[in-house]
Amino acid sequence: MKSLYKRQFVMMAGMILVSFALLGAAFITLSYRYTVQEKRDSMERNADYIAAFTSAMYSSGFNVRDDGYQVYVSSIARISDAYVLVTAADGQVILSADGNTLQTGSTGYTLPQSVVAQVQKDGRFTEITTLGGLFPEKRYVAGTPVQVNALDLTTGQTGLKTIAVVYMAADTSSITEMWRAFASIFFFTAVVVLCIAFITSSVTSLRQTKPLKEIADMARKFGHGEFGARVNGYENRRDEVGELAEAFNAMADSIAKSEARRSEFVANISHELKTPMTTIAGFSDGILDGTITPDHEKAALQTISSETRRLSRLVRRMLDLSRLQSAENITAQEQFDVSEVLLRVLVSLETKINARHLDVDTQIPEGAVLVWGDPDSITQVCYNLLDNAIKFSAEGSTLGLSITTKGGKAYVSVRNTGQTIPPEELPLIFDRFHKSDKSRSVDREGVGLGLYIVKTILNSHKENITVSSENGVTEFVFTLTLA
Repeated sequence: MKSLYKRQFVMMAGMILVSFALLGAAFITLSYRYTVQEKRDSMERNADYIAAFTSAMYSSGFNVRDDGYQVYVSSIARISDAYVLVTAADGQVILSADGNTLQTGSTGYTLPQSVVAQVQKDGRFTEITTLGGLFPEKRYVAGTPVQVNALDLTTGQTGLKTIAVVYMAADTSSITEMWRAFASIFFFTAVVVLCIAFITSSVTSLRQTKPLKEIADMARKFGHGEFGARVNGYENRRDEVGELAEAFNAMADSIAKSEARRSEFVANISHELKTPMTTIAGFSDGILDGTITPDHEKAALQTISSETRRLSRLVRRMLDLSRLQSAENITAQEQFDVSEVLLRVLVSLETKINARHLDVDTQIPEGAVLVWGDPDSITQVCYNLLDNAIKFSAEGSTLGLSITTKGGKAYVSVRNTGQTIPPEELPLIFDRFHKSDKSRSVDREGVGLGLYIVKTILNSHKENITVSSENGVTEFVFTLTLA
């Protein structure tokens, strides 16, 4: 497996190297061109100065052998650190100076005709050359013709005539040394910057991948059953890594809670199944081995029958719960009158209401209250809530039912008077198998799944249910969307 740290480091290092390579190539090329251009301009400028001065000397009746002219040329050669050549129009060298020595008169050397022809054609000469072997190495040479006004005998008119050519020759080693100095400074700076960039890139990559490795380690531990594993130390980070660590911890908390609820569910269902089965087995064995006398067999059989029905109700509720939680369960949406459903459930529970001598206070609109939902599921919700309210109502008290509409919602309320539910138990009342200590003694027939089924059905409808219990009055209110 390729390490993310290595890939990121190689990518960043490669980008830095490519960037510096391109920047270096551009810098070296531009600096070299600038240096050469600067030297060329300097040579051409000095050649123009000497040519202008030479033209003025000839116009005034002087020539290259004049001492003042030779001093001037030597000074220019010394200042510019260049070699000065003054040739006749045909290319014969008549004066040369390199700043230290000065030679006048015919030197016996004539420039190549290609150089002379280029001066005659272009009026200027610029090239890196040895001038046909005059110099042992290539030099940068700039040539400018010396022109004076003269009479053309064939036409009888006065015009400019080239009487000499001034050449400035500079050693290219000075250009190369300057360019090398620039390149050395650049490469030194580039190496320092690259080292800093590589170190920074390495530290940054390591800092980014380290928390990912820690999160991966925690995920593996969590997968092996260590549900207490959490990613710590990144709570204050406000970047993507901090968000990832926070999301992982939130997921771990949720899974740990789900696992705790699963364990509790298994323990509760084991308890609920064990109690009636132990009772049934005990009384059956008592009848079979004669421990229970024939006079008490009927009572024992009644107990067995009661526990069997309770076990059957538990299994049936578990099947209902499984059906509600099935991924294939899709709640049918249709219009129905919730008032009619509530009254129909109330009539079906009339026997239980009369057995506890309860009064019923209904506040239901006269017209139909049409809502969206599954009528059978909402009937089960109403039945569970009413049955629960009747079961825990004080004998002779009042059972309250009401339906109100507001903001596109119908609010169905079921209210009873009896024992107050402790505030600490209200958040747990919709959990599976949750039964308070008081209800375990009173609700002998219950299995603790009724309110959980109610909550599950309403969640599938994307509706809400709330409960309040104060001063002995407990009220459940759930919502439905108006049609």
